[in-house]
Amino acid sequence: MPESAAPATIIYEQPLNERVRGLLRLEHLFQHVGMRMRDSREWDSRIAVHMLQEIADLLGRSDLKGELIKELERHSNCLVAWQKNPAVDGERLNELLADLSELLEQLRDPSCQPGQALRQDELITAIKQRSSIPGGTCNFDLPAYHHWLSQPADRRFQDIERWSRDLQIIRKGIEFALAMIRNSSNPERCLAHGGFFQKNLDANASCQLLRVILPASSTFFPEISGSRHRFTIRFLEQTDTRIRPVQASDDIEFELNCCML
Repeated sequence: MPESAAPATIIYEQPLNERVRGLLRLEHLFQHVGMRMRDSREWDSRIAVHMLQEIADLLGRSDLKGELIKELERHSNCLVAWQKNPAVDGERLNELLADLSELLEQLRDPSCQPGQALRQDELITAIKQRSSIPGGTCNFDLPAYHHWLSQPADRRFQDIERWSRDLQIIRKGIEFALAMIRNSSNPERCLAHGGFFQKNLDANASCQLLRVILPASSTFFPEISGSRHRFTIRFLEQTDTRIRPVQASDDIEFELNCCML
């Protein structure tokens, strides 16, 4: 099987509010599960289970479902407002509104309790109780887990899919919301003088996400900090992992997306 081509660019993202920060963390975990859940190796099944637990923990510690609903409602209002713009593709806009309406209907349903299958599972509960201990899920600590991991791959796939089934509506909602945010602006070419860039933001236009795009060949990476009023970017270089990164002295060209929706 041929190796996939190396990316031409690297995208660095920085959320500017707590809601988007939570959505990005969940997206990260769902991507891990998606990559690992269909692999036949024991260690991939371990990773998938661990990531599912983290998703359930995140959903349980804060009202991320409620925050996702609020974000999607905001997007719905934006799409409705765009209907008045003759330059907008009306057919595509109606498709997005229909998809969004379906997502919101499912999320608002009282029976929608993402993570319930994980919380009510005896094996998952036992694994969770041992996961906070370094090495706590090894074979002699959890023989039931060792037995499950030794089952045929198809059996493990079925269980992982069952545990993740009620989480899929959250995954779909996150994918929709983040796609809308990321596509809300076009990248602009910028220059960081001496590795430093700062920009003020319009307080009346809520910037939710910054995206810094660099060539994959670049030896620099951005350190981004910001608020609703302004943000700064310092471009750093770390030639050896044993030494601390230092700020670039060169002028760095990059692309910037200020995602406002």
